[in-house]
Amino acid sequence: MTALETLGLRLLHRFDPETAHGLALRALQFGLAPTTGTVTSPRLHTTLAGLSLPNPIGLAAGFDKNAEALRPLSRAGFGFIEVGAATPRPQPGNPKPRLFRLAEDNAVINRFGFNNDGMHAIAQRLQNRPRDAVIGLNLGANKDSENRAQDFATVLETCDAYIDFATVNVSSPNTEKLRDLQGKDALAALLAGVMNSRAGLARPIPIFLKIAPDLSDAEIADVADVAVSSGIDGLIATNTTLDRDGLTSRFASETGGLSGRPLFEKSTRVLRELYQHTEGKLPIIGVGGVASAEDAYEKIRSGASAVQLYSALVYRGLGLIPEIARGLDALLARDGFGTVADAVGSGVR
Repeated sequence: MTALETLGLRLLHRFDPETAHGLALRALQFGLAPTTGTVTSPRLHTTLAGLSLPNPIGLAAGFDKNAEALRPLSRAGFGFIEVGAATPRPQPGNPKPRLFRLAEDNAVINRFGFNNDGMHAIAQRLQNRPRDAVIGLNLGANKDSENRAQDFATVLETCDAYIDFATVNVSSPNTEKLRDLQGKDALAALLAGVMNSRAGLARPIPIFLKIAPDLSDAEIADVADVAVSSGIDGLIATNTTLDRDGLTSRFASETGGLSGRPLFEKSTRVLRELYQHTEGKLPIIGVGGVASAEDAYEKIRSGASAVQLYSALVYRGLGLIPEIARGLDALLARDGFGTVADAVGSGVR
């Protein structure tokens, strides 16, 4: 980090986490945050479900829920960006406080509950997106919806023309019974509905499925089987966890989803099992605890075609993104890989 970014993070950490997050977005909008431009090379350039990425380092959903800072984020070094989650109708989410820094554990707990401005407001902002960036949208369901499966299709139909990929999010722990949609039969029906909706669109974009890390081996196998048979384009492993093992922070007992460093091993285990069970037939985005080039490389060697991060930015800032990209390029070169794709799954073959 630069001295300016270090000072900025120290100032932000004087505020409660949700206020700090809002201030960080405002700083981006007003050009006050450092943006270095995209880092790329022949080794880093890769393809993900037909999408051409300058590098495999992505921004996970949740940072820019309402697509408010797309232009500055597209200049921050990311290979791709995911915004949202977006629901059909605006909703306030859960009561505050609902975001907690666990600094001792390099972690974050959130229980936002899909707070967002709704799909129409988000679609309007996406219309003015930078065209040279790869931007996806996390699809969500309203908390009080009578048909959550239909909500995913509705958001896709509304926003499809303005995004490059979409993610079906059935893995947030902060919307009651949402994770029930990961069961084999419910998931098959949900994905069938989403894929039917996509088939009727003028611009059928890649569809990803984001799953939870708190799944048994049998449940992971079921998800993998359904994903392959459904015709979706890829998987995202994983969302946040309900596990609290090994935490030392005074916020460890807060309810919500845990992200950051403690999630790394668990999410990587799920990633590895998905890669093995699908035999590499579906690209996987590895998420959870990525905070260095070595972390990104381990995800890739465990089966990820690309990675995403969010929580590490709370402690390291946007300067971390070009640092990871350049470090990953060096690691690939060190081990004789000509491209990211050559390294995918190399640690589990």
